[in-house]
Amino acid sequence: MNPRTPGRPLDVEALFPEVVPYRRRTVRLHPRAGSPRRRDSSVGGPLLWPAEEPWPTCPEHPGSPMVAVVQLRLADLPEEVVPFPDGCDLLQVLWCPRDHDGCWVEPLVVWRRAPAEGARVRTAPPPPAGAVRRHLPRPCTVHPEAVTEYPSWDLPQELWDALEERFDRLEEERGWAYQYHLSTAPGIKLGGYPGWSQDPDVPRCPACRRPMEHLLTVESTEGDALSSTAWTPADQDPRTEGPGLTLGDLGGVYLFECRRCPGRPFAQRFDCA
Repeated sequence: MNPRTPGRPLDVEALFPEVVPYRRRTVRLHPRAGSPRRRDSSVGGPLLWPAEEPWPTCPEHPGSPMVAVVQLRLADLPEEVVPFPDGCDLLQVLWCPRDHDGCWVEPLVVWRRAPAEGARVRTAPPPPAGAVRRHLPRPCTVHPEAVTEYPSWDLPQELWDALEERFDRLEEERGWAYQYHLSTAPGIKLGGYPGWSQDPDVPRCPACRRPMEHLLTVESTEGDALSSTAWTPADQDPRTEGPGLTLGDLGGVYLFECRRCPGRPFAQRFDCA
């Protein structure tokens, strides 16, 4: 049985119609430890990396190879919640798993057309010496699922202020917190809203200076103590394992991109509880 998000505990749009204009679709990846193949969408699995391209290394640690974090084939997604660039059908995300000054990892985002069947591809080098083990994802198959979510920390402040009393009353009377149970989906996901634990910090494109758009959230878990009752999927086998990441204090890395500028510049943010 594929992991699937439990049904929503309440009708968010009936309770808070003010948030309807802000709803977004996201694809939760539900990674589960396994043996993904090179042509599979995966977390921590082998990449379709062309043999003629050198394997990427960390700009802060010369010679240190990056490690595969996410590979997504457009054909495997239930919805195109993030528009792929023209001519591309494959998204690859890598990062350097070593310690960095001021951030946890150093990421790289690559869009490409998947090499043809039978094309020569490069095998990933082993993780670099000095890699932080908790930043090395265990190879996982993925089970993409599209769900609707609503902004939590990204809700405009004036709207949050207007709704806060109703949020509090709902939690007091029915035990469901808008922020943790009804808004943004936790875990590793494409598109939608970032899984902020703290105040939003959306980067601006260095070229056009406009706010960038959320591409990918990579979080440590699929549901913490606060959100698990609403968002954690029920798997057929309770012993299933995920990628085994520990990012800060069970936090997340958020990747953003500018879809207006050539090359789709990207940036990262991160936070923890």
